[in-house]
Amino acid sequence: MRVKAEDERKYLETVFDKLGFSKQDGQLLADTLVDADLRGISSHGIQRLAWYRRMIKDGTIVPTKQPKVVKELPAAVFVDANQNMGQLAAHLAMDKVIEKAKKVGVGIAVVRNSNHFGIAGYYARQALAAGLVGIALTNTRPLVVPTNATQAFLGSNAFAFGFPASPHPFMFDGATAAVAGGKIQVADKKGQELPGEWVVDKDRKVVKDPKEAEDILATAAFSEGEQKGGGLVTLGGNKEVNANYKGMGNSIVVELLTGILAQGSISADTVRGKHDFSQFLFAFDPAFFGDPETLKQDATAMLNRIRGLDHVPGKTTWVPGDREYRYLEENKQNGVSIDDKTYEEITTIGQELGVTVPAQI
Repeated sequence: MRVKAEDERKYLETVFDKLGFSKQDGQLLADTLVDADLRGISSHGIQRLAWYRRMIKDGTIVPTKQPKVVKELPAAVFVDANQNMGQLAAHLAMDKVIEKAKKVGVGIAVVRNSNHFGIAGYYARQALAAGLVGIALTNTRPLVVPTNATQAFLGSNAFAFGFPASPHPFMFDGATAAVAGGKIQVADKKGQELPGEWVVDKDRKVVKDPKEAEDILATAAFSEGEQKGGGLVTLGGNKEVNANYKGMGNSIVVELLTGILAQGSISADTVRGKHDFSQFLFAFDPAFFGDPETLKQDATAMLNRIRGLDHVPGKTTWVPGDREYRYLEENKQNGVSIDDKTYEEITTIGQELGVTVPAQI
């Protein structure tokens, strides 16, 4: 089904107000979820709302606490999310990073004591809007089994990178696992068989049933006790022969720049104690290296050459960002897609909080 994006936005803003967030914070949180749905990244859109509400109920997220700057230098800043939503801390941190990059050419931020922060690309685009190149990373709960392991340890650890180009920026935003854990949630809600080598069981056998896969991931992500084993596979798939250790390496890099650098929890340890995530944000001014418009034109020319390569009949050669920007324009006109299970969840939340649910179109 589909709903109007602005109806979804109004619903979310009202829900976040009812949950104790300030008006400004609620607007930002709503924008990050609507932005994900508009871009076709439903794994990080409104389907996350029920999970967010559960974390608020159990005290993992405290809406009344505000993120704060711990310390800063001309080109660096350290932010404490203070147990509030990751979106709020990451947005504050990227604002500071942009300010620094405008002054000294580069800015870097680390966020500690954080939570889920939505799609990483939201913050890279924040830098792009200021004329900068932007990077955003986060660790997650333990979802990913390292090469040849049978237990989840690493996070799916998103990595986003944005660079100016036309007709839209180059925008890579993806997990360092084969897929983000949210895609398994969506597949489970829709009852769709998993199409690729995404999840393995305790014997590293590929799991296709979405309910079984979601059970494996939920146990790995939230259980402090004995794990069932299995989880998401790294980039490269299930077999070492396909160089899946490179995906493991990518995920470890993110762990080092987030949980370790923030002196917080690594993904493996977010199941107990503080349940904290960490983020890393970076931006620089490309004007230091050359005329920004020339750099943008050169990037555009390279990307267009990739799009124009000979390709398999019936297929299209995309570069990162193409699909998301296409979906963005289509969904602004046609409304955003919400699966039936998520619509049931937001309907229940709406009834409990007295908030009008977006009408189906």
